[in-house]
Parts: sequence; C-alpha cells; structure tokens
Amino acid sequence: MDGKPGLSRFIVWVFLLQWIAALGAGTAGAEGNHGKGTTEIWVIPVQQGIESGLSQFVNRGLEKAEADGASHVILEMDTLGGRVDAAEFMGKSIRDSNVPVTVFVKGKAASAGSYLALNADRIVMAPGSTIGAAALVDGSGERVKDSKTISFWSGMMRSAAELNGRNGDIAAGMVDESAEVAMPEIKRTKKAGQIISLSAEEARKVGYSDHTAVDLKAVVSWLTPEGAAVKHVAPTWAEKVASWVTHPVVMTLLLILGLAGIAIELLVPGFGAPGIIGILSFGLYFFGHYIAGFAGVEEVLLFIVGIVLLASELFVPSFGILGILGIVSLISGVIMAAYDSDNALLSLGVATIVAAVIVTVFVRYFKHRGIWHKFILRDELTTDQGYVPADAKEDLLYHSGESITPLRPAGMVDIGGRRVDVVTEGEFIGSGKNVKVIRIEGTRVIVRETKE
Repeated sequence: MDGKPGLSRFIVWVFLLQWIAALGAGTAGAEGNHGKGTTEIWVIPVQQGIESGLSQFVNRGLEKAEADGASHVILEMDTLGGRVDAAEFMGKSIRDSNVPVTVFVKGKAASAGSYLALNADRIVMAPGSTIGAAALVDGSGERVKDSKTISFWSGMMRSAAELNGRNGDIAAGMVDESAEVAMPEIKRTKKAGQIISLSAEEARKVGYSDHTAVDLKAVVSWLTPEGAAVKHVAPTWAEKVASWVTHPVVMTLLLILGLAGIAIELLVPGFGAPGIIGILSFGLYFFGHYIAGFAGVEEVLLFIVGIVLLASELFVPSFGILGILGIVSLISGVIMAAYDSDNALLSLGVATIVAAVIVTVFVRYFKHRGIWHKFILRDELTTDQGYVPADAKEDLLYHSGESITPLRPAGMVDIGGRRVDVVTEGEFIGSGKNVKVIRIEGTRVIVRETKE
C-alpha cells in the first residue's frame, strides 16, 4: 500500500466519523418521566475527574434542561477534582444557567469539584461527605509553589464563594496553605501549612452547605416538597468516547500512533496496518475533540492539507518548502483542535519524539522496503552474468608511444606494441608523432605530443 490510498482512506474516515459524531450528539438524551405542566428536576452526574469532555456534557445538560423548561438542576457530585481550565468552563456554565442549580455532594467535592460547588445556587451534602482541599498540583502530583498561580486560583475560589454570600476567606484557605483563617462557628483556626477541608456538618455550620440529605430523593424532597418528576441525564456514547479521548495521556498516545503509523506507511509502503492504525488514531483524536466542542471542519482540513504536503515532499523536489508547510499545517490542525493549546503542543512534542524513535527502528528493520528504493537502480552487471568490465588502462599513465593515425583529436597510438584508442586535449597530432599519456579519465586515455 502506498501513501496515496492511505490519504484517501484518512479523508473518508474523518468525514465518516464527523457524521457519526453529529448523529451521536443529536441522540443525546435523558431518562425519566416527562409531562407538560409537571415540575421537573434534572439530575446530571459529576462523578469522575473533571476534564474537558465532562465539561461539555454538563454544559449540554444545563442547556437542555433550560430548553425543556426544567424547574431545577441537581449536579450529583463525587469527584477528586481535575483540570482547572475545565472547571473554569463548567463554573461559568453553572453561573450562566437560567435554571437554579444545586450541587449534591454525595462523596467528595475536592479540588476543582469544590470550585464547581461554590458556583451553584445551593449546596447539599450527604453525611460523611467532604468539600475543600483545593490546592493546586502539577502533572506529577506535586503541589504547585508558584505564588502567582496560587493567587489566581485562590481568587477564583474566593469569588465563587462570595457569589452566593459565603465566607471568601474559607474558600481561599482551601487553596493557599500560607493563609490563616479563623472559623469560630466550628471552633477551628486554619494555620499556615494547612489546607481547609470541611465535613458535611462543618460545612453547614460555616455556611458552605445549605442542607444535609442522606440521598438524592431527600434532596428532591427538600427542593420541591410538593413533588417533582426527576429526569436523569446520561452521557451519550459519543460523549463517553470524547471524555476518554481528550484525556492528556490518551491524547498523546493517539498522536504517537497517528504520527508513527502515517510516517511508516509513507516511508515503507506495503504493510497497510501502520497506515490504518495511523488514520484511525488521528480520526479518533479529531472525533473526540469534535464531540467535546473544540474541533471543527477547519481544523480537520488543515490537518489533511499538512499530511498531503508532507507526502508531496517525498515525490516533488521543493527544497523542503512543501515539507515545512506540511509540518506547520499539521501542527496547527492538532493544536487548534485542542481545548488547551499549551498542553496540546506539549503532547505533540512528546508524541513527535516517541514516534520518531518508533519510525527509525521500523525503517532500519525494514529498510529493504523503503520508498527510496523505488528511485535507485539495483541491477548489477557482473562477470557471472556474462558481462565484461571495461579496461580502466591505469597502467598506461605517463607511458610514451607513437601515433598510428592522425589524432583529430581522437585516434590510435602504439604504446609498447599495444594499440590504444586515445584522445588529445583538443589539438591536432599527425601520424608517426611521439606522444605521451598525461591523464586517465575512466576509460579515456589522454595524450600530448612530445619532442622525443
């Protein structure tokens, strides 16, 4: 299989996946009872790491609840937190919702989860649940020490708390371990080096919980004593895939497989499997980001143009121009399709290095099948096949002889009894003249007249 069919398949897969994505998004739904004139409460689960896929799911649920005239939305929460950027997006969706939002903390509302809870109109907590512990950590799990970053996140937490009349110092104390916060309601003072985490009872006493309920049914009864129909929103299969694909580790792995697969198929064609894996990996990458709301047709087309330009560089001499344009287009498509361009660039950098190693090993192992072999003549004319190599005549250098025929400028001379075809440097030499071999160029013997 050569590069061109692989590219065609890639384009077909991309548009097919986009069509499926649109179908999956269109079938997004909810489960429960529904009827006109009935008070409805929509329940949206937030029971996983907070990331871009989840943020799109929650945003869709909030918009759908408003469009369907829901009276209230409950975010059923049990999360250890996640990405700050995704939490910021979800927090804005909660604040902008025209339907009242209540967060029911059934387990943990830690880190970014506490930020989401503080943006809601009400917070209800189950006995044994906790809220807080929102210190920033990096990719390796170590706490972030940068004061500017901590101050920014602390300010976001404080603003979210004060939005609904809660003590902003407590929210800041959930982030900044250097702060000291007095909480007389629970006879406790947070000292430097500590991070605030509140139990359900403590949260109720300091105003960080509006009610304590044992389960979701109790929350619904508290919100609507007259009763209400409950509708549970479930993520579509497409949103589940998007949530998985947009995870930084999975995203990097897909880029590695995509880059390595396409490069191997272009450089060592004929296998098929690497090209298919590469196409599927890139297709899944763009599919996930499309469903998550980050990628559009423009990013996909930009990426395809990059692949086409890189393939063209292998066949059309452009002094690297096509290759450079292809790399720029490819990188732009991948980064523009992602929610966070910095993280996407990091993932692409790691993927490029790892893919380069994989491709190098693969090409070395299968170098006899490389594309460059199409442009190299491999046939050998050996004596075993009946071919006789031409006499290089190096032994005649600086020997003297006599011209048998006129040299005009080619002719024949006698050198030590051996008749040799020679040429001059351009001058005419008559027959019977003394000549000397001054240079050998391959099979050409070059002579000059002497006075001997």
